[in-house]
Amino acid sequence: MAAKITTTTASAAATYESVILRRRRMNVVLLRPSSVTIPYFHAPPATTMVKMKMTCQCVTKENTGIFSVTPPSKADFDYLGQSTKGDLNLNLGIDDGEVGLEGPIEEVARMEAQEAEYLLNHLGIPDPFSARYSPRGIFCSRTLNLRSISVIGYDMDYTLMHYNVMAWEGRAYDYCMDNLRNMGFPVEGLAFDPELVIRGLVIDKEKGNLVKADRFGYVKRAMHGTRMLSTQRVSEMYGRELVDLRNESRWEFLNTLFSVSEAVAYMQMVDRYDEGAITADLGPLDYKGLYKAVGKALFRAHVEGQLKSEIMSKPELFVEPDPELPLALLDQKEAGKRLLLITNSDYHYTEKMMQHSFNRFLPNDMSWRDLFDMVIVSARKPEFFQMSHPMYEVVTGEGLMRPCFKAHPGGLYSGGSAQMIENSLGVHGDEILYVGDHIYTDVSQSKVHLRWRTALICRELEDEYSALVRSRGHRATLIELINQKEVVGDLFNQLRLALQRRSKGRPAQTLAATRMDDKELTESIQKLLIVMQRLDHKIAPMMESDGELFNRRWGFLSRAGLWDKSHLMRQIEKYADIYTSRVSNFLHYTPFMYFRAQEQSLAHDTYSFHHLKHES
Repeated sequence: MAAKITTTTASAAATYESVILRRRRMNVVLLRPSSVTIPYFHAPPATTMVKMKMTCQCVTKENTGIFSVTPPSKADFDYLGQSTKGDLNLNLGIDDGEVGLEGPIEEVARMEAQEAEYLLNHLGIPDPFSARYSPRGIFCSRTLNLRSISVIGYDMDYTLMHYNVMAWEGRAYDYCMDNLRNMGFPVEGLAFDPELVIRGLVIDKEKGNLVKADRFGYVKRAMHGTRMLSTQRVSEMYGRELVDLRNESRWEFLNTLFSVSEAVAYMQMVDRYDEGAITADLGPLDYKGLYKAVGKALFRAHVEGQLKSEIMSKPELFVEPDPELPLALLDQKEAGKRLLLITNSDYHYTEKMMQHSFNRFLPNDMSWRDLFDMVIVSARKPEFFQMSHPMYEVVTGEGLMRPCFKAHPGGLYSGGSAQMIENSLGVHGDEILYVGDHIYTDVSQSKVHLRWRTALICRELEDEYSALVRSRGHRATLIELINQKEVVGDLFNQLRLALQRRSKGRPAQTLAATRMDDKELTESIQKLLIVMQRLDHKIAPMMESDGELFNRRWGFLSRAGLWDKSHLMRQIEKYADIYTSRVSNFLHYTPFMYFRAQEQSLAHDTYSFHHLKHES
């Protein structure tokens, strides 16, 4: 049974007989009994009475009487290019004056926004703007009207369930090391260190390096084996090269947390290779061949099933429970969204892990299967989004299957393709939102091939947000020093140009600069040069340490340097319409949310703002 919350015990919902909100134009009276049982999540008051010049009754169905929902056949597009399908409409013709909404809309909207903010606060519900500035916020790259979404598909691993990285990836690493040992590789003394890598790094299989690139592909930091390279060495090695993920034979992007164990094992084996510890009887190996060997060892750990069998036997040791997550999906389902589970995991693993992660948190003896209109296991993503494969229906609890050619709502299937799903449900393209943690397998391929709307789950955002907050003082000091150097440098450059012109017998830029005597000009340049050199000595280590509160080697996940975005962040912005740290964050919003992309800053924005400021 679902946990129940009563207004008598919840501190945020103190017992009261009536709350009268005196508004400027209408009175709203919320009546609540002395003890109200609220199941699951924030339920509305038991009785709501709105005193107006018209009489309204609460309705349980949106398409009855007062309200109607815009059907697909009558949907239009709003001024931001989003479909109006699913929008709620008022059927009754009501004059603005009848409800006290007369006057300029700017004034009406301002008052209504103020009162809405007050009421949200009074009800203990965070507004979307405050949620946006939170580690649990949902961040929008491309405007998305959730009301227009008919189907929401979910990946499972690291999406609907989050694994303890040290436990899951640590065991994957252990099995990988065992397989490498059996293949003859020297692995004694090595231990799993998840701090060696972060998501979004790129393995250079030719050089045995792990690199962090900015949004343009320029390498900003690099590690050879487990040793970080100096800025000078990085420049010498990659100064004329860009990371190009299309060159899969050389570059391997760490798309997901599942990449952590492989990357750690590979970088440690690079050290052993450089030390000459890998014997010749393993064959002629280079860094690329070494990567293949590690990949083969890890692949065997997954294929042989020992790892997943261990996790299935004791899921509580590997899965971090999230009681809010099933309730977020329940809200979406009750709002009319059809939910899909599309996972590469097999039937037995999916059944066991979903039972463990969902059933105990669902109300009224619901099962995780009750949430989903369709379940696809062994989906073989990314090929699931790219081409067609045979589909099989799982017909018994033991996982017995039979071939089928069409999926039906409520079914459990293995294999198939995204196009089969679209045809079966009668929805296509941007009517579907797919949510996953893998930037390539889940997000980019469903976007590129099918034009589905996409959401990326990146749990590390919560730690990065906290690290950014704690780094504010450090970053403010650093930016102040850089700005000071820029001002000092501007004067230095102007005086240097004046000296250059003077040496050629030409006047300086201004009359005052031309009249400076040689000694004054030279001494000023010397003084400014010393100041800039001292600033450089102060700034350089501060730049190097920026982001170390998130990861001491690689800095922040989303940034490459003080201001620029990382290559991972560029991929997220390009392919993910929204992104967030966990699926349960949808619970802090509603299934009717209109996610609006924020204004994107451009290099010349600061200059135009400065100009307007001085004009005013």
